[in-house]
Amino acid sequence: MIPSDSPRVGEATSGAASRDSLANRAGYDEHFLGVQVPLPMPSRPEVETVVLPYTHFSVVLRPDRRMAAATAVCIDGRRLLEDTPREGSWRFDPRLAESRQTGKDVYRDNSLDKGHLVRRLDPVWGKAAEANQANDDTFHYTNAAPQADVFNQGKELWQGLENYLLDNAARFDRKLAVLTGPVLHDSDPPYRGVQVPLRFWKVAAFIQDGALAATAYVLDQSPDLTRAADRALAGATPGAPPPLGAFRTFQVPVSDVVELTSLDLGPLPDADLMPIVRAPRARWMQLAAHDDIVLRRG
Repeated sequence: MIPSDSPRVGEATSGAASRDSLANRAGYDEHFLGVQVPLPMPSRPEVETVVLPYTHFSVVLRPDRRMAAATAVCIDGRRLLEDTPREGSWRFDPRLAESRQTGKDVYRDNSLDKGHLVRRLDPVWGKAAEANQANDDTFHYTNAAPQADVFNQGKELWQGLENYLLDNAARFDRKLAVLTGPVLHDSDPPYRGVQVPLRFWKVAAFIQDGALAATAYVLDQSPDLTRAADRALAGATPGAPPPLGAFRTFQVPVSDVVELTSLDLGPLPDADLMPIVRAPRARWMQLAAHDDIVLRRG
């Protein structure tokens, strides 16, 4: 449930019927795990955001970048509906002006994918009507960010993280709170009126041994700068999307996500299961398989 003192929800722009179509969404529940895991918000007060609640998740949108700074989803592993078909068409959220969202024009006639930030199946739990509504809600452009269309091992690892963490949390509590977003930097290459993020972050929170625990990850789609540095840093050539590289997935300290994003992640840095004291080269651990993930302290 979005608390009453949270930032305001964006106002609808296309009539009462459209406003009412999303009016009953409760959004991310920060007490879902039994301890408070707040919605991630920018630590700098001058950064404008709009909080958009959906079914079992919320989006913290940055209108200046026309995409999310963060998303947060509640996943109830025991109540997931795994056979929900992939049905849904991408559309604008009517509560916010279309000019403040990254829509179809950015993804048209190029190699960019609409990358779900909240993974489609993560909020799909509960009774059938509720689960189907959650599935449908994930297809708002506010829940997408441009990603390379290549599929490699790094992207496969990223897409399977929630399943892997749920499986490993089964003997403790099959609930997860997952926070995800793009790393929004001023140097991100511009394309068709938006800047394409080169990295994405994810922090998973869960209860382990009766206490809050967290792990953090970064997905990197930066290009090979030895061959494409000028074009990548200056933006794409006119009419062409920026060059993006093969996906690489890392487990990283939660505190590094805070530093990368300037987001307040509440108690999660202190709940991190990854040892903070590491040699600089090993501080970010590139994952070759899910079994490489550190899920126990010590």
